[in-house]
Amino acid sequence: MPPTPSAAATTPAAVTSDSSTHGVPPALELRGLHKRFGQKVAVADLSLRVPAGSFYGLVGPNGAGKTTTLSMATGLLAPDAGQALVHGVDVWRDPVTAKAMLGNLADGVKLFDRLTGEQLVTYNGLLFGIPHDEIARRAADLLALMDMTDAAGTMVVDYSAGMTKKIALACALVHAPRLLVLDEPFESVDPVSAANIQDILTSYVAGGGTVIVSSHSMDLVQRMCDHVAIVAAGRLLVAGTVDDVRAGQSLQDRFVELVGGRRHTEGPEWLRRS
Repeated sequence: MPPTPSAAATTPAAVTSDSSTHGVPPALELRGLHKRFGQKVAVADLSLRVPAGSFYGLVGPNGAGKTTTLSMATGLLAPDAGQALVHGVDVWRDPVTAKAMLGNLADGVKLFDRLTGEQLVTYNGLLFGIPHDEIARRAADLLALMDMTDAAGTMVVDYSAGMTKKIALACALVHAPRLLVLDEPFESVDPVSAANIQDILTSYVAGGGTVIVSSHSMDLVQRMCDHVAIVAAGRLLVAGTVDDVRAGQSLQDRFVELVGGRRHTEGPEWLRRS
């Protein structure tokens, strides 16, 4: 089994976030997660601690290993090595206890789309043992929050991409988890719905929950999150508070500086008009 490095050891310039507050375990702790697909190392001994009560952004270029990392952290993909702990509970040794505290919106995972939106939220609530009367109340509340009351009786297969994203978020929230892990939650969501979702998530964190959000929007992460981690090529480059990580720059500029690959070019001559 590969060794488990600390987040600080990933890069000499790394910034690390406080792992706990007054002895409280982090909401999510990743210890040396490692995953290989054939000859390709997708995630290389990645360690990260997400403080309870934080709004944590995970950013990186395409193919950086974000989705693979979150899939291992939430019990969807078995790591080759390492551990993932939700509030101190090992996701792979005690998945029932860990997943009861976890709400997950995974990118690309298929839903039971031959159910209506209301039925899908209800089904997810039943999986967590919530009584029928309570599920009905929660489903109604969540559908209203997502501005989807009128679509409650429509089958999910007939939803737009943005509506599908919102009903998946409702499913992740129905059992009132302590930790939300959201992979690209704003992709294909219209600006008004995105603003409403941000309000919901901000209120959730203010009420004691923890959110981890993966996104390609640096501006959104800088405005919404209080902590951020940047990953590239399956490795953690830097992690900490947003202000510490961006080091006086915009998060976008800091990201480009760390990740590299920016090319200043005018493109081929045939694309330029004289």
